[in-house]
Amino acid sequence: MLYKGFLVCVVSSRLWSAEISAQTLTQRGFVESRTFLFPQKAPNDSTRVVGDLLIRDEVFVKPADWMQLAGGLDLRANSHDQVDDRWRADFFDRGARRSRLSVRRLAATLTHGGFTLDVGKQFIRWGRADIVNPTDRFAPRDYLNVVDNEFLGVTAAHAVAQVGGDTFELVWAPRFTPSRVPLLDERWTAVPLEAANMRLVDTPAALPRGSQTGVRWSHIGARFESSVSFFDGFNHLPNINLRAGPGLSSGAGSVESQVEGLLPVEIDLTRVYPPIRAYGADAAVPTPWFTLKGETAYFTSRSAATDEYVLYVVQLERQTGEWVLVGGYAGEAVTSRRAPSTFAPDRGTTRSLVGRASYTIDPNRSIAFEGAVRQNRRGAYTKAEYSQARGQHWRATVTGTLIRGEPDDFLGQYRRNSHLVVSIRYSF
Repeated sequence: MLYKGFLVCVVSSRLWSAEISAQTLTQRGFVESRTFLFPQKAPNDSTRVVGDLLIRDEVFVKPADWMQLAGGLDLRANSHDQVDDRWRADFFDRGARRSRLSVRRLAATLTHGGFTLDVGKQFIRWGRADIVNPTDRFAPRDYLNVVDNEFLGVTAAHAVAQVGGDTFELVWAPRFTPSRVPLLDERWTAVPLEAANMRLVDTPAALPRGSQTGVRWSHIGARFESSVSFFDGFNHLPNINLRAGPGLSSGAGSVESQVEGLLPVEIDLTRVYPPIRAYGADAAVPTPWFTLKGETAYFTSRSAATDEYVLYVVQLERQTGEWVLVGGYAGEAVTSRRAPSTFAPDRGTTRSLVGRASYTIDPNRSIAFEGAVRQNRRGAYTKAEYSQARGQHWRATVTGTLIRGEPDDFLGQYRRNSHLVVSIRYSF
């Protein structure tokens, strides 16, 4: 019933847009089918073919010069139990699985002179670097597939004031939105060999209550661009608390002793999102040969079980003809190591040489490459993509990802997850 209702909304919005001025209402959307092909089985997941379907429709209404309303819905299906079977409209994106029907965006934008206010579910991006963005604290992601992730919207009020070459931003998010982490029984949760005989149980996440705030000042000068930012809230990437679950043999002792005795153990995993403060800065300096970009953030926490550290990125960017080339280094410096276990793709991709390149063949065809190599060479991934459009509506994309490394490296632990993705999109 909801599926039919969703289609009725899509058709209705198109009929409505045909009857009124295009300056008042615009609509866009697509239907996309993706097939994931994995050449290797993972120890905890033997599935090698996964099908995914996404229908997305977005509508933008501008009833007055100073106001715009934006709304978007996603309808999903998946062959590998990555979508919640319940038919309900999800607004907050807090589930372990993707929702069958979710509100992707629902926001109002008010403008007056150099002042803009966005209120509702929206996307807020900070920072200038590629691949790793240390200052991007209002940008949780869906990591069910770690290297093919996408951003999640956050519920917030985002005020922007422009005064000459300066931009001042203030963000207040009353409700926390976490990043979605890999499912325990699927290949993107890499289970260590010593835990092969254990039963892992994903207990309900400890989602924090309270609001988050952030401020950012950006300056555009004659020869450079820069910004500084401050964030006070919660890490959208979790610490992982581990404990022995119920029903263990009496007198068996600690988890470690049971592992040594080869007894089956149940381990409960709880995701905890600690409070953090982030002090960030970024800059871009154009030169005749390339643009030099840098971005950094220092993370502190009042939680005794959370690391304190610095993330930074230094990169060069150059556009020559139809090529866009980006290359640099992403680093990390831990000032206080206190967390026993975390899920942190942003930190896991640091201490690496990172790069991205794209080439536009013609208006309908393009290729792109992306990769990261850890400085100790214990982990690496490379992604190559070819995309071709046909007419105004159809586009086919083929993406291949190769992952290699050692099992104790963040990237290397996914060495059995190299894959090929074939996607077909119809835009309307």
